[in-house]
This record gives sequence, C-alpha cells and structure tokens, in this order.
Amino acid sequence: MPAAVPAVEDLTAIVIKGRGGVIGDGADQPFRISEDFQRFKSLTMGGVLIMGRKTHEAIGRPLPGRQTFVLTRDRDWSDDGVEVFADPDQALQCARARDRKVFICGGGEIYRLYWDRLTRLEVTEVDAEAPGDVTFPVIDVDRWFLSQVQPREGYEFQTWELLPERGTDRANNSS
Repeated sequence: MPAAVPAVEDLTAIVIKGRGGVIGDGADQPFRISEDFQRFKSLTMGGVLIMGRKTHEAIGRPLPGRQTFVLTRDRDWSDDGVEVFADPDQALQCARARDRKVFICGGGEIYRLYWDRLTRLEVTEVDAEAPGDVTFPVIDVDRWFLSQVQPREGYEFQTWELLPERGTDRANNSS
C-alpha cells in the first residue's frame, strides 16, 4: 500500500452524529434534519466527496454539483456518475488533483482511514440517542479546537479545527 499522504492540505470530514458518536447502523444514517442537508449542500457544493460504498448506496445517487469518489474493496462494483477506488491514498491523490475542496463523508471506516490527515471537522451534533453501532471517531480536545458553534433546537452545527502544533502527531481514536 502507498505511503500515507501527510496532512499539509485542507481535508474536511463532514458528519451528522448523535450522542455517543453514533452515525448509523451500516445501512443508513439515523437523522434527517432539513437544515443539516442544506448545510451539507452549501459546504460541499463544487467539491469532491470521498465516501464508502455503503454511504453512497444509502444516498442512492451522485449528488449534483459535486464529484463523488467511492471507496470499496469490491473491485467489480460500479455505479453511474461516480469514480471507484480500492486504495484510499489513490482516491485522495486523484481528488486533490481536481483542485477542489475535498470532503470525507463517511461511513465510520472511511472516517478512520483519513482521520490522521484531516484538518477540519464539520459536525452536526444531535442531542439524541441514535440506533446503530457505526461511530465517528472521538474528537480529542488536545488535538482539535471548537472554532464555531451554531446552536439549534435539538442539535448544533460545530466546526473543529486542527490545532497547528499537533498536526503531525495525531492518534486514531475511536468511540
């Protein structure tokens, strides 16, 4: 496998999660919040989305105005309107070559694959328990700082930035 790509360029994870970091059950996400969908669209429009096959299948189609890169171990899998990769480093290299913002969109395994390369987290934190056992990694406040919070009724939008002095020494924490 190729060497890991260092976190020298912006790389953003975008996620909606419930209490305990749960993001889904492996087939679907547990929350449907209209304003979160609008925020996702606004943040990612024009960018490249990197996601796992299950996440793409849960969405059901490539999203307009964005390029979709799907990671899968199944070399025979394909879908119209997406580019398919087996190697996460190759997907990231190709995404960055497009000279667009790159977003890691899940699921849990995909977030963990790129965790040490992320520079920003765009989180919708829902104040509710979520069914499922797929989780988002724990956000370590010794490595990340909360740069923006937008409270809403029952949830909030959070933007986390990587602390500059910690950028080269990040652990892959998980819930």
